[in-house]
Amino acid sequence: MAEASPSYYYQGYCPQTGEILSLPRTTLIEEIARGLMKYLATDECYASEGKMYGVLLVESQTSEQQVIKAFSGLLNGQSVVDGWVPPIPGREAVALTEAETLAKLEAIKQEIITLQQLPEQQQYEILSGEFEQKLQVMSDRHRDCRYQRQAQRQQLCETLTGEVLTLALAELDSASRRDGIERRQLKRQRDAVLQPLQQAIATADARIRELKQQRKTLSRQLQAQMHAAYSLMNFFGQSLTLQQLMPDGLPTGTGDCCAPKLLHYAATHHLKPLAMAEFWWGQSSGDKIQGEFYQACVERCQPLMGFLLSGIKPNSSRGFLSPFSTREEIIYQDKWLIAVNKPAGLLSVPGRYQDTQDSVVSRLRNLLADGMNLVSVHRLDQATSGILLIARDRNTHYHLSQQFQQRQVQKVYEAILAGAVTKNQGVIELPLWGNPQNRPYQQVDWQHGKPSVTQFQVIAQEGEYTRVKFIPLTGRTHQLRVHAAVGLGVVILGDRLYGCATEASRLHLHARELIFYHPQLEKTIHLQAKTPF
Repeated sequence: MAEASPSYYYQGYCPQTGEILSLPRTTLIEEIARGLMKYLATDECYASEGKMYGVLLVESQTSEQQVIKAFSGLLNGQSVVDGWVPPIPGREAVALTEAETLAKLEAIKQEIITLQQLPEQQQYEILSGEFEQKLQVMSDRHRDCRYQRQAQRQQLCETLTGEVLTLALAELDSASRRDGIERRQLKRQRDAVLQPLQQAIATADARIRELKQQRKTLSRQLQAQMHAAYSLMNFFGQSLTLQQLMPDGLPTGTGDCCAPKLLHYAATHHLKPLAMAEFWWGQSSGDKIQGEFYQACVERCQPLMGFLLSGIKPNSSRGFLSPFSTREEIIYQDKWLIAVNKPAGLLSVPGRYQDTQDSVVSRLRNLLADGMNLVSVHRLDQATSGILLIARDRNTHYHLSQQFQQRQVQKVYEAILAGAVTKNQGVIELPLWGNPQNRPYQQVDWQHGKPSVTQFQVIAQEGEYTRVKFIPLTGRTHQLRVHAAVGLGVVILGDRLYGCATEASRLHLHARELIFYHPQLEKTIHLQAKTPF
């Protein structure tokens, strides 16, 4: 029985040839990984700390297969553990410096903890609260007295005159001044008590900021030394340091993940990688869940994949081919956008659930260093093939989205209809409505539907079928599929959702052309993808 298609590919561009290199995560390697999970479950020490683990299926020079395994970072404080792939060489060269720096970082950490627990801080919070309460009680009392004096002034003015009135009002004014003096005295008392505490806290805060800056500087220095010492080898036998591979800066922990450890070990021991899988085990952390498989981390591992996979000789008999295994599928790219010739059966963007994560966007995110910035500008149905436009930054996405919304983008589709049509060309206008109880099916509804417009032209009559060009002027869900089935009265070949009874290998609908204005290059771009049927 043939093995199911790989659920994920580790991918990257070969620095020498520019080809896209792929290493699959297959059903077999996932089963091997689950066997390792069962082993980890037998020892509590593996559950005490959550981390990534990885397994790599390899083939020796004598064609024998074996499995090697690795953990990320340290395992119970150890970098070298029997039965596990050792860390990438270079750590021992900076071992003394690392130990000294880690001791300094620990001392800084303890001093910060001590300063954060400063007794003056607690005293300040208690005394500050007490003074605020006293001031509030005083303010409430003074307010009541002020209201009483206002009432007394009004009454005195109505009953007294002359010098007697003047003396009585002066006494009320004197009472107002006494309240003000009392308030100022309490504030001076508060300041006298709290200011020394505030000064101690400010001094501690300044020291904490200084210590944190020292910690950051020490960490960066250590990382730079380690990255300059760490050396990775690929399957061409080439060795480069992490600093050479990622000259623009490396996140903490680069080189300590499972995938680089496994691939470097395989390259240095002349083992050919066949499949790899990484999973989380131990206490959950953030979005990491025990027993779940994960992709190459975007910041630390993905930028290294192209170099690490370079030199692996393909083994076509295993059938591990990625839909993005060559550059042909990426029909256009620059630093602002990418256009992909999406194969039929692949989602444009990942769905909500685990079984709908595989898509054009998710594969590109795993393939490209800037993958997490990718945003799809529009979508194609899963069953539809053709040109899909993806922005590499938010500004480009905004401008291209505006063009789609304002119908400034020209789209040309080609389809084969499962029958003959009565008109050679024309315009189809129908109001489409998606019944919430029957999604994603769209129906014509003259009361609730939204307007949809498509130009069509017959290209050729091919036996019982008709080849047609569609130019949609609006972008409703399943617009062309409904316009064919209802507007022309002939369904698209392979469209079972809308009633095609003819056996077909796929939906015969392809987005073959896309014309838009490039917002950065300030020129019109005309993309074309050959119709595959």
